[in-house]
Amino acid sequence: MRKLNIPVGISDFEKIRNGGFYYIDKSGLITEILNEKAEATLITRPRRFGKTLGMSMLESFFDIRKDSKELFEGLEIAEHQALCDEWMNQYPTVFVSFRQVDGLDFTGAYDMLTMVIADLYNKHLYLLDSKSATEFQKTAFEHLAHGNGSIKEVKSSLMLLTTMMQSYYAKPVILLIDEYDVPVAKANNNGYYNEMLDVMKGLMQALKDNQALQFAVVTGCLKIAKESIFTGTNNFVSDTITNSRLNEYFGFVQSEVDLLLKDADLTMQAENIKKWYDGYHFGAFDVYCPWDVMNYLLELQRNPKAKPISYWKNTSDNAIIRSFIDYAGSTITNKLETLMAGGCIIQRVDENLTYDYLHSSEDNLWSTLYLTGYLTKAREEDYKGELPDGMVAL
Repeated sequence: MRKLNIPVGISDFEKIRNGGFYYIDKSGLITEILNEKAEATLITRPRRFGKTLGMSMLESFFDIRKDSKELFEGLEIAEHQALCDEWMNQYPTVFVSFRQVDGLDFTGAYDMLTMVIADLYNKHLYLLDSKSATEFQKTAFEHLAHGNGSIKEVKSSLMLLTTMMQSYYAKPVILLIDEYDVPVAKANNNGYYNEMLDVMKGLMQALKDNQALQFAVVTGCLKIAKESIFTGTNNFVSDTITNSRLNEYFGFVQSEVDLLLKDADLTMQAENIKKWYDGYHFGAFDVYCPWDVMNYLLELQRNPKAKPISYWKNTSDNAIIRSFIDYAGSTITNKLETLMAGGCIIQRVDENLTYDYLHSSEDNLWSTLYLTGYLTKAREEDYKGELPDGMVAL
């Protein structure tokens, strides 16, 4: 076995590349996003599938305040010289993650949100010296940077920041929003859903008719469409696990796991790891859960006799799933027994879920379990029956 520096729990691209950690090259994601030419791209994947690391990579590549050439040396994107010349470190870039926004009540969660916005604004204090910024903009900026902006200022904070950056650099801004749905999901679990939804809708106005934007990329676990968070966003592309062109960039595909095991001199574990961790079928790709694979390899380096376990299941409070169990009737119970016995169930999957109506139908349970990674689409060899239109074997 060869010891690798495995970056479990590190989602900072620059830290991984500068720290000598093992990195599976996902830089082709940059080319895909640029080729799409979408005004806004929403990427939904289960937790721990590399969304934040992907967004961190995008920030490193585009941010005009960075010099990232060395970080990308040897990666796939570096082979596209013309694209790198045009885009690498050429655009003002905003990267914000809402994954830490949580609280038992709205006041607590809103305080967390204002701190996230304050931290973001403090990274761009140079804008206060901009000759193109108005006094009104500077006043609102200072309020937000100190964490005491009004609710109206917080709602419009991403719009204000992108507008000021566009004026400062005389270039449109790239906006990267990670885990956009976490505040709404946490709010739904704790009873302040409507208040948090109202704030998040305001923040997402930065995606709609924003003249300061070059484009935006947004990630989350679920596509919240019925609540109109993204209504009015022009040229909006959604990339989910059911219908995707980006699946090889989130999670590990077979060729990547083969290379990883070869580099670690652990090819004898290939069958074991495949049996345990390649349970996902996204779009046309078989996908390994990266969190499980990396944690198991790390454990093998410490203890070569370690047995595989499910590391992924303990990375969340699973509140949505628990809430459904309270509603479970005999039909749901029977289907769960079928699944746990290794069988398939035939269900309609709705990607456009809405938290406030989550428990309005049984279909929503199976859709949620599928979209958040607890179930996966059956491979063709696992289910050979005819499927009615709109139905999926899970």
